[in-house]
Amino acid sequence: MSIARENATSLYEQIADLLRDEIQARRFEPTGRLPSEAALGERFGVSRVTVRLAIGRLAEDGLVERKQGKGTFVADKRLRQGLDTLRGFYDSLVLQGQAPEMRLVSLERTAVPPSLRGRFPAGLKHCIALQRLHRLEGEPIALACTHIACDAALGWDEAERNPSYTLIGQLLGMPVDRADLVIRARSAGQQLAAVLGTSRTHPLLELERTSYLANGAVCEHTLFSIRSERYEFALNSAGGVRVPA
Repeated sequence: MSIARENATSLYEQIADLLRDEIQARRFEPTGRLPSEAALGERFGVSRVTVRLAIGRLAEDGLVERKQGKGTFVADKRLRQGLDTLRGFYDSLVLQGQAPEMRLVSLERTAVPPSLRGRFPAGLKHCIALQRLHRLEGEPIALACTHIACDAALGWDEAERNPSYTLIGQLLGMPVDRADLVIRARSAGQQLAAVLGTSRTHPLLELERTSYLANGAVCEHTLFSIRSERYEFALNSAGGVRVPA
């Protein structure tokens, strides 16, 4: 689409209208980042001043927000994770063009929790328990509490650097084959609010994931507490859950 220079509507308003339509059409998925002012100026054949006025109009309407040193983004852009492909939370963020930070909060060898004794392999007395905080652009987005069905040593650096499914492949010698997912809504509560930097009544998405090996054994259980204003899940009902190659 192009702008009409003979139109009575100012150039910057025309550009704002075109960008508004593209935002509503989700053209700027998956990161929500708009092209730079220079790129938009070249696209529409106008000065950066005109582009800046158009972006300012969108900002006034609450459609975009400027982030110092990073660019202009669709306001309140939610990241999206498809449920039709078996993929970890961290890997999903990376594939959406993000640069997530995964900070290890705790790591211990612990007795298998009572809730997992009937699900983890029989005879397994101890497992690996870890908590990791996922952050984007310095802000917390999710806390993951994970138990891996393995009684082995795991170093702090390794646990902080590698996603759960990578760790499982290293520890158990085989990849995750499938997973059961349950999604709930809940309020943060005092403890999670402090970790995620929000209020006690803030709505969270709670994702419970139980992962299996090809032999049917449960190898991992994770409870994700996710800030709902930053994230959403989607399912394509046309096909089943796929394991990426």
